[in-house]
Amino acid sequence: MPDISRMSRRTFGGLLGGGAVPAVAGPASAAGPAPATASPSERPFRARTGGARTTRRPNVLFILGDDLGWADLSSYGAPHIKTPHLDRLAREGVRFTQAYSGSATCSPTRFSLYTGRYPGRTKGGLAEPIGNRTQGLDPGHPTLASLLKKAGYATALIGKWHCGWLPDYSPTKSGWEEFFGNFGGALEYFSKLGQLGDYDLYEGDATYQDLRYYTTVLTERAVEYVGRDHDRPWLLNLNFTTPHWPWLSEDDAETGAGIAAKIRAGDVLGALQHGDGGSVEKYTEMVQSLDAAIGTVLAALRRSGQEENTVVVFASDNGGERFSYQWPLSGGKSELLEGGIRVPTILRWPARIDGRQVSHEPVYSPDWTATLLELGGARPDPAYPLDGHSLAGYLLRGERLPERDLFWRVRGNRALRRGEWKYYQDAHGTDHLYHLATDAREQADLAADRPELLAELKAAWERIAAQLLPYPASS
Repeated sequence: MPDISRMSRRTFGGLLGGGAVPAVAGPASAAGPAPATASPSERPFRARTGGARTTRRPNVLFILGDDLGWADLSSYGAPHIKTPHLDRLAREGVRFTQAYSGSATCSPTRFSLYTGRYPGRTKGGLAEPIGNRTQGLDPGHPTLASLLKKAGYATALIGKWHCGWLPDYSPTKSGWEEFFGNFGGALEYFSKLGQLGDYDLYEGDATYQDLRYYTTVLTERAVEYVGRDHDRPWLLNLNFTTPHWPWLSEDDAETGAGIAAKIRAGDVLGALQHGDGGSVEKYTEMVQSLDAAIGTVLAALRRSGQEENTVVVFASDNGGERFSYQWPLSGGKSELLEGGIRVPTILRWPARIDGRQVSHEPVYSPDWTATLLELGGARPDPAYPLDGHSLAGYLLRGERLPERDLFWRVRGNRALRRGEWKYYQDAHGTDHLYHLATDAREQADLAADRPELLAELKAAWERIAAQLLPYPASS
């Protein structure tokens, strides 16, 4: 084992989950993920220096997949899933190998992205995930959309909201001027019957009837939005539900009708979770349809002439589910092991950032809020200080990211990452210590070997947790 005390954080960054898919395919090593060897076409990230720089504020297209695992893209090592459009996006920008979601489930991560803060700073963020009409994102809380709107941006959200239901909560109450999508965490892709058992496709605050495959419907709306003749910079949050259960592709209307019948009969959650359906092949089909949909939107952006000065970010809201491919990570959605929170993340901005790059810096959802606010010339509200750190200095000026702790808290799990070390407490209350650069799979527990470091990271976690709202008593 290398002398950990003598190796720099950047040295470790090159060892963990490194570059693109190897040029020569082969079995993945137990020491690291399949894309540990960088492709010759990728190089370590460096900010662009010299040359012409646009002074115009960029448009922002932030695309979220739903329950997409860390290695579910071919550019991240999936041996059986082909994602040419997202792979192209990565070639044209920066692929992040150590990017994380703000939480391990849908709605808390969305809270962290929309507010730039830990989910536990707001009551709605304590739900993991939101499951009824009493919970949601307080309309009085500043958001990425409300702050950019104040700075002169047009704002829209297309797709999954999952931060509360009408009448109290809605994107249009939290800074998005336009909304087209679903309020809940899941829906049957054809009937649009959702998490509360009712119809869940809306334009603004009114229902909108469309019984076609949901991914297709969202793609059409997004194409229309980016193709408009905009008179000001814009933010579009494009939140697909793909590849979240139920496991349905565009050819599965008959299966969808059966699920819808079960929902109408009262078995809402059981039907949507689709425990009697799905397969690796069906999941692959869904991920590839997501890739195709994103390709269609990006082609529309190119045709519109806005591609050069549009920041495109692609990520997932949390780690993968049943059929996801995440080697070598352990765990999945709902857990704070790496498989539950490490997600594929790609950034492209042709006007300011060179392509064919890979970054191994640890970043997570609240960082993107801070970054996009800075790029858009918007100021955070001092009454609601951000927990994320802006990456603009790193991306545009070559500044080093500061040493800082990445923090997560969910019911039953806790985690904190500092450099290459991770403190993790499992559902049984047992503390673990992992060195991620040499053990991405989190199998070599060093808690007994490094008790002082474990205590230090645990104390750091508890200091942050003490600032957050307590969970309500379990019902």
